[in-house]
Amino acid sequence: MKLLSNIMIAFLAMSLIVACKNTPEGEKAAVGDAKEVAKAATTAKVFAVTGGTIYWTGTKVGGSHSGTFSIPKGTINTEGDNITSGKFGIDMTSITNTDLPDEKKGDLVGHLSSPDFFDVQNHPIGKFEIVSVAPASGSEETTHNITGNLTLKGITKSVTIPAFVVLADNSLTATTPKFTINRTDWDIKYGSGLIGTAADKIIHDDVSLNLEIKAEAR
Repeated sequence: MKLLSNIMIAFLAMSLIVACKNTPEGEKAAVGDAKEVAKAATTAKVFAVTGGTIYWTGTKVGGSHSGTFSIPKGTINTEGDNITSGKFGIDMTSITNTDLPDEKKGDLVGHLSSPDFFDVQNHPIGKFEIVSVAPASGSEETTHNITGNLTLKGITKSVTIPAFVVLADNSLTATTPKFTINRTDWDIKYGSGLIGTAADKIIHDDVSLNLEIKAEAR
């Protein structure tokens, strides 16, 4: 009996080690209640989003999957050298997988598109609306911290994310290092330990994201 107990303890310890090794990369973003969105001044310079990509990675015990969403349109407003407001859409129907063989991608994308996860039939568009932008220091990957309201599945929460912004006369680009959000804040709970999923089947609540956005002056 003692031998069996020791084996079980060793197995659980190894499971915890594997789980830790597969946790998502990136600094945890600050998430809170939705806030009042910044309004564009009449004197603001408007940049139209010409394209963008959100890269995601979800992890579980012993594995992970990754993919993308597209950012089809939006606007970013500036005054001088500062971003003051803006918003962009997220095409939830554009979800892709980038790590599985072609013959297996469809099953995963179909499941992620279902009500278990993003429910894209009922919520085809997500969005991010800027609340405030503050200069950042201390990292070569970050020039600003951008707080905005992120809406997924009809649920809106404020999120503060790091960004590296390059602003020129007629163009603007914004990229982020990897950061994480907790998917359960947007009622995406499939496979979460919060709903009693078995330890060896748990999908981690934190999801790793990073973004690339390009915009041109109107």
